[in-house]
Amino acid sequence: MEYETKSGRAGPGNPTSPRQSVRKNLDFEPLSTTALILEDRPANLPAKPAEEAQKHRQQYEEMVAQAKKRELKEAQKRRKQLEDRCKLEESIGTAAQTWNQEILPHWSTVCTSRRVRDLWWQGIPPSVRGKVWSLAVGNELNITHELYSICLARAKEKWNTTAAPTTETETEDAGSSDRESSLELIKLDISRTFPQLCIFQKGGPYHDVLHSILGAYTCYRPDVGYVQGMSFIAAVLILNLDTADAFIAFANLLNKPCQMAFFRVDHSLMLTYFAAFEVFFEENLPKLFAHFKKNNLTPDIYLIDWIFTLYSKSLPLDLACRVWDVFCRDGEEFLFRTGLGLLRLYQDVLTCMDFIHMAQFLTRLPDLIPAEQLFQHIAAVHMTSRNRKWAQVLQALTEQKRSGARQPGAESLS
Repeated sequence: MEYETKSGRAGPGNPTSPRQSVRKNLDFEPLSTTALILEDRPANLPAKPAEEAQKHRQQYEEMVAQAKKRELKEAQKRRKQLEDRCKLEESIGTAAQTWNQEILPHWSTVCTSRRVRDLWWQGIPPSVRGKVWSLAVGNELNITHELYSICLARAKEKWNTTAAPTTETETEDAGSSDRESSLELIKLDISRTFPQLCIFQKGGPYHDVLHSILGAYTCYRPDVGYVQGMSFIAAVLILNLDTADAFIAFANLLNKPCQMAFFRVDHSLMLTYFAAFEVFFEENLPKLFAHFKKNNLTPDIYLIDWIFTLYSKSLPLDLACRVWDVFCRDGEEFLFRTGLGLLRLYQDVLTCMDFIHMAQFLTRLPDLIPAEQLFQHIAAVHMTSRNRKWAQVLQALTEQKRSGARQPGAESLS
């Protein structure tokens, strides 16, 4: 009792816990599970039989061996990851040097060469990506940095006008409500743009930049205004270009026929693009195409989001940038080729699904998509149908549409 009282483990005001009462009867304190397995039992307990002791020792040695094996595997895995990362960084550094020293200074003469196109396919190094995108997209609209400043100033003026209530009647400006709804949509969309990065949301380092570019564009193209999905395109450009250059590339990208058709919601032209896509879908993946037809899964259900955001919302950001690399090289055709590549990659999964599950899968693609594997499937897609390329098929469908011919996709070209 003297020991128990001094140690505070027992006494009138400190009842003994069950665990303490057990330990009180032990002649030793187990230091680890190793002790429990290998140590002899306390003197007040029967000794372990020799067979049991041997069995426990063997179990312990097996556990140690397994633990060492796991540690070795993990160490090898970490070493492999480190080696791969070092190789990747080295290859990116070498590629960046090639682009900076051999390609960019002679852009106009080498940009269409086979060597450059091969390097382009492998992915543009992040350090030169913005410069290459700007050169590839071009500036047919002849937008200057000064014009961006003017458009931004107008946008800020409108923001201030909208923010400050006036005493004028609602007849003052018929477009004021549209302007306000457009501004509200921009705010809402910015908050949903790459939320996992936490850099475009309010308080983030790129929030004001993204807001400025989108606002300036609504003043530059009031006939188009702001359309949901534009924020993702602008955000990707902001991550790779200075603000004014990002605006120039943004306006020129949206001025391309395919993007303008989608962002102006030209239903007739959008249907033509979908029909052209189905021509190559049937050509490349006839079984999956038949499965989609059987389940009435039409391209508009999954393609619209892919095209609207140029895959920046649907794919992991680094993979989306690789798609952008080749899109800047090959134009709109590559957007639809990428779509076919995705369908080809997941065709075995999709053929086992019904309408609902296919629609859900394609509108929310897996978070982890192997880049090299996807690009292998994209490369395997043939963008020719009956000896006609994408542009020729699209033109043929457009002419049929104008002449009033039926347009159910591949059937209309037979």
